[in-house]
Amino acid sequence: MLTRSRLWSLFAAALVAPCTLASRTDAAEINPADVKSIAVYPVKVTLIGADDSAQLIVTGTLASGQTVDLTAEAQYLIADGKSAAVTAGRLVPKADGTTDIAITFGGRAARVPLSVKSVGENLPLNFTNQVVPVFTKLGCNSGGCHGKLAGQNGFRLSLLGFEPDLDYATLVKEARGRRLFPASPDASLFLTKATGRAPHGGGKKMEPDSDEYKLVRRWIAAGMPWGEEKDPKVTRISVYPEHRVLSRHGKQQFAVYAHYTDGAVEDITRRAQYESNDTEIATVDERAQVRTLGMSGEAAIMARYQGMVAVFRATVPLGVKTPAWEFAEKTVVDTFTAKKWRELGLVPSDLCSDEQFIRRVFIDITGTFPTAKQVTDFVADKDPAKRDKLVDALVETPEYAYYFANKWADILRVKRRQEQNRAQGTFAFHEWIREQVAADTPYSEFVRAIVASTGDERKYPPTVWYKEIDKAEQFVDDVSQVFLGQRLSCANCHHHPYEKWSQDDYWSLAAFYARVGRKEARLPSADPNRQDNRVQTVYIRTIGNVTNKRTQKPAEAKPLDGVPMTIPVDEDPRQKLVDWMVSPKNPFFAKTVANRYWAHFFGRGIVDPLDDMRITNPPSNPELLDALTQSVIDSKYSLKALIKTICKSRTYQLSSAPNEFNKHDKQAYARYYPRRLQAEVLLDALCQVTDSPSRYNGLPADKNAPNRAIMLPDESFQSYFLDVNGRPQRISACECERVSEANLAAVLHMLNSDEVQGKISRGGGRADRLAKADDKRPDEEKVTELFLSAFSRKPTADDLATAIEHIKKLEAKSGAAGKKTAYENILWALVNTKEFWFNQ
Repeated sequence: MLTRSRLWSLFAAALVAPCTLASRTDAAEINPADVKSIAVYPVKVTLIGADDSAQLIVTGTLASGQTVDLTAEAQYLIADGKSAAVTAGRLVPKADGTTDIAITFGGRAARVPLSVKSVGENLPLNFTNQVVPVFTKLGCNSGGCHGKLAGQNGFRLSLLGFEPDLDYATLVKEARGRRLFPASPDASLFLTKATGRAPHGGGKKMEPDSDEYKLVRRWIAAGMPWGEEKDPKVTRISVYPEHRVLSRHGKQQFAVYAHYTDGAVEDITRRAQYESNDTEIATVDERAQVRTLGMSGEAAIMARYQGMVAVFRATVPLGVKTPAWEFAEKTVVDTFTAKKWRELGLVPSDLCSDEQFIRRVFIDITGTFPTAKQVTDFVADKDPAKRDKLVDALVETPEYAYYFANKWADILRVKRRQEQNRAQGTFAFHEWIREQVAADTPYSEFVRAIVASTGDERKYPPTVWYKEIDKAEQFVDDVSQVFLGQRLSCANCHHHPYEKWSQDDYWSLAAFYARVGRKEARLPSADPNRQDNRVQTVYIRTIGNVTNKRTQKPAEAKPLDGVPMTIPVDEDPRQKLVDWMVSPKNPFFAKTVANRYWAHFFGRGIVDPLDDMRITNPPSNPELLDALTQSVIDSKYSLKALIKTICKSRTYQLSSAPNEFNKHDKQAYARYYPRRLQAEVLLDALCQVTDSPSRYNGLPADKNAPNRAIMLPDESFQSYFLDVNGRPQRISACECERVSEANLAAVLHMLNSDEVQGKISRGGGRADRLAKADDKRPDEEKVTELFLSAFSRKPTADDLATAIEHIKKLEAKSGAAGKKTAYENILWALVNTKEFWFNQ
């Protein structure tokens, strides 16, 4: 007899299919004869003092027009032989003089003027500009070492050197100055530990002949100077080159420059810190040399120095000959995805089938499976515009409004906290969100209604948001992350480690919250013990401020990258903030929602993570994101229009089946990326396919009551199924709180739990009805209905034959009861397949 496990093996593939990497295709050695010219940057070099250095970048141009990095392969000759030494393009001073550097490769040559000054002089040192970056470069002031709040082993530095005055006091004055010994610098505890001559929990950090050691030693020997007030300060850093197209298993040297307030520019390549945002595509070493690996795509290399950041971008094409392909552009999306595929040497997958499309778009827009009849009618429809018409229809359904209300409720933290007195507010807020989604209220108005909400929660439900946002810090964190795509929480206590935002920026945003007031009223009730009759009112006070944690002074209201605002006492500061946010010129607002919705439909943001939009985490396709952003603005912030732009695109309608050229693509959307269904959608799908609706305590029980998981107004409805499948508890504004990865507990629950078995075997459920004698349809038709309901496709010939054989055997053995068991087994097998669990 065919058992459930046998059926499962016949119907289902594994829930997780591992990805295999392509074989290594090392970039061919550069043939000198192919190099038609070489260029060197910078075009002239001046080195000042023994601590200075400069990184040359040598670029060869091939006959094809392609550029290649020759920095490591080129030959270098200092004309006078004594002014400097050079290794792999890095110049270090040896003696004062003026000369030339000759650079040659394969018969091609270039010359760069070189001037070396003040090598023998003991030049002034500035602690912030020269010493602190050493701690950052070596990781001494990282969050896992002495940079954490409590320090390490009694020694604390400021995180990433953002407070140099604290670092100076710690090193020079703390513990009676025991860490530094200017009379004998080499005996300083700081240096003996860092070089491993004394026990050090962090291990060896530098060599005695390294640039870092020499610089710190000179600073100690000079008496540990702080520097002069008039010393120039770093205003920004830059990289050269900013972007290069590299082959797989290729390399590229880049250089980093600090720009100072006095106009000076200094090469800091060996003093900056580097990090790749995608180490499967490219890695970087401490010398700023990038190496690409076997994956194609885009990688960003962050350079960090003194709280400033800059980015080198590497584009890595597949680098193999591809067949010719055309891509009909249906929306603005397709223009820029196709352009990126050509840059990366990718070939898009074919279009998905009608069966795949209807299931995909139903799930993505409504969180609901299409019925068997909807699938067959759609497939039979010969209208060439039927896909566009389906998208138009779905955004007008009640399910669309519920599904996206659930999405917004997650990040707006519609949360009861198991407190019954809050149910009225959370229910009302959820219903308000649903109404705005259904009515396609402009996103700008939707956000203003929440951020600048005032009044009684009974009359104005958006004020319920302020039950979770009861501190200035929460206001900044949630507004910035949800609506501006900026994770600013780090800047609460210190300069953001991966961005330009400072504590001043953080507390300037907090100042818009300073005058928010609350009061709670208890409504009249005959029951003095009643707890659900308390309501909150949000209002704006005429005075109020928040204290900047860094300065310990009242913060002035200023938007990000904006100018300080003076706000009259009779105006709501939050309205001024929203005015800035919703302006078409705002660089964050429309772009953030465009990226958030793109991530919903594709499983990955153009900027990923979707709410971490920073210079060091650039978009994988900047032109696409800009185009989507402009479409949001042009549509007057219509989110339905945004959904139509995305879902009507040919890109969204690609098959999830990879081809030889896009099978390793993870960020260019050359194929559809399958995604596991989110918890609520999976539970509703199980209920729909088994025809066994769920019931939730705390909701009405009449026939019109919500009976679907996507309709639940807050997080307090108990469901092990939802929790084990990753339902968020809404403790933060981050979509990352929702877990979408498959896990063993979720799989076992679907396989073995009484809950799932109860739905499958329920009297009056689908299996029960299909097995009844009064359903005269042939079993082949019934099995086809099951497959259409679960997978939106008909069974294959093997699927059908296996199912029919199983039904006949059990019916022959146990009659009607056996037939019901057979249909239960088939249902069980279908809902435990990857095809059911994943949106493909």
